Amino acid sequence: MSQVRVHNFSISLDGFGTGEGIALDAPFGHAGERLHEWMFATRFWRSMVGQPGGSAGVDDAFAERHEPGIGAEIMGRGKFSASTGPWEQVGTEEEWRGWWGPNPPFHTPVFVLTHHTRPPIEMEGGTVFHFVDASPQDALALAREAAGDRDVRVGGGATIVRDFLAAGLIDTAHIVQVPLLLGRGVRLWDGLETLDEHYAIEAVSSPSGVTHLTLTRRATDDS
Repeated sequence: MSQVRVHNFSISLDGFGTGEGIALDAPFGHAGERLHEWMFATRFWRSMVGQPGGSAGVDDAFAERHEPGIGAEIMGRGKFSASTGPWEQVGTEEEWRGWWGPNPPFHTPVFVLTHHTRPPIEMEGGTVFHFVDASPQDALALAREAAGDRDVRVGGGATIVRDFLAAGLIDTAHIVQVPLLLGRGVRLWDGLETLDEHYAIEAVSSPSGVTHLTLTRRATDDS
């Protein structure tokens, strides 16, 4: 069976995966881009945005695992949009299509979990956003069907990753602990006190100051 993976998901030292005050011009709230500066410096990221150079060390080795073998992505509404409630301007040129421009970086079906379903949005490069009101288990079933024999990536935000970890649905998770304190926002670890009973956890420190945590579901786990 295909794997369910999390890659390059950054959190602060106090466990926040995003800051407070998310808006259309501030996708991560008061955190800004600070949680992701480590990734922006990698050769992997610079190649994705068409820029030369970038580091090729530990951070790059982890970052580049984000792409290979992925056939579908699951994300929460907060990763797609800062809005809540019913969608506005659906089907018009003014409707919100995400923060990534006309050719988002996913190039796969993307399942956006929301309580307000709406028709899919087809973008350039093979990305199609599907908006579904589903449990983690049902969303994963949809994503697996779309992915075929390839893996499913759970992209975030923190609430979605936490829910999928709590349900035991994630096989491997790459969490990046960034040396800063946010103090407020959405925390990843809340309610996951027994996580180490179900996942082996490996930590690798980087010269950039971040710590790469790899969570691998234990082979004997029946969750």
